[in-house]
Amino acid sequence: MSASVKDQMIAIIAEQAVIDPSEVKDEATLEDLGIDSLGLVEAVFAIEETFDIQVPFNANDPAQSEFDITNVASMIRAVEGLVAAGKH
Repeated sequence: MSASVKDQMIAIIAEQAVIDPSEVKDEATLEDLGIDSLGLVEAVFAIEETFDIQVPFNANDPAQSEFDITNVASMIRAVEGLVAAGKH
């Protein structure tokens, strides 16, 4: 059985934060986890590759992106939506 989107997202975020996946909490922001802008871009690439989707992300202005990076839970919801919509 394949891992859920949430489990895979937590693994990607944990890898970028260099922490154990059990330390990634839904309400945590990327800043809380120590993920900088480069880590965010690397996470977006990993998300696109893992889920075979195109993330609507503006690396130059993440706050104006269509991809919600408010916290871990919002990122998971965004990816679940993209996967469900088949955004390839």
